[in-house]
Amino acid sequence: MARELRLTYEMDQNQNPGHEREPFERQDLSPTIVIGFMIGLALMCVLVLFVVKAVYWGLDRYNDAHQPPQSPLATSTADAEARRALPRAQTHEKIEETFPQPRLEDNERGELRSVRLGEEDRLNSFGWVDEKAGVAHIPIERAMQLIAERGLPVYPQTGTAPPSPANAAREAAAKTGRPQPKPQEQKP
Repeated sequence: MARELRLTYEMDQNQNPGHEREPFERQDLSPTIVIGFMIGLALMCVLVLFVVKAVYWGLDRYNDAHQPPQSPLATSTADAEARRALPRAQTHEKIEETFPQPRLEDNERGELRSVRLGEEDRLNSFGWVDEKAGVAHIPIERAMQLIAERGLPVYPQTGTAPPSPANAAREAAAKTGRPQPKPQEQKP
């Protein structure tokens, strides 16, 4: 392999006889050219900055000139400044008086937090759902304990006839260990 490289080098030397005299480039870029390029680049950046600022300024003026008329429902700037001066509680009361439900949320995090706390309280407390009907809610932990003890409620399958009262009495007696009532004989 070394022999092949040497032969390749010798062939290059024979084809390019001036190669031995100048093995590398002796002249580099001068510092004045590099510094001039950097200054030119900085000037171009500043020029682009001013052009972009001018374009945005022109677009803002165009937008202000062609703005559609303001809705009559919107309040004036004086009203907005007066609202900023009011304390938060008075502002909230004024909003409730002025606008019907549902309103936009003004404190999303606080409202979401209060909803979550209400849900958490309901999951962990006793209370009535419908007192007249006798329906109550219990804490989730207690409900899980009751289901573990009693099992899930079983409802009859659709399409099956409900058990007759006589058969239900026999099944209940069989479960409790009491003697089963005898069926009544029918007379022809």
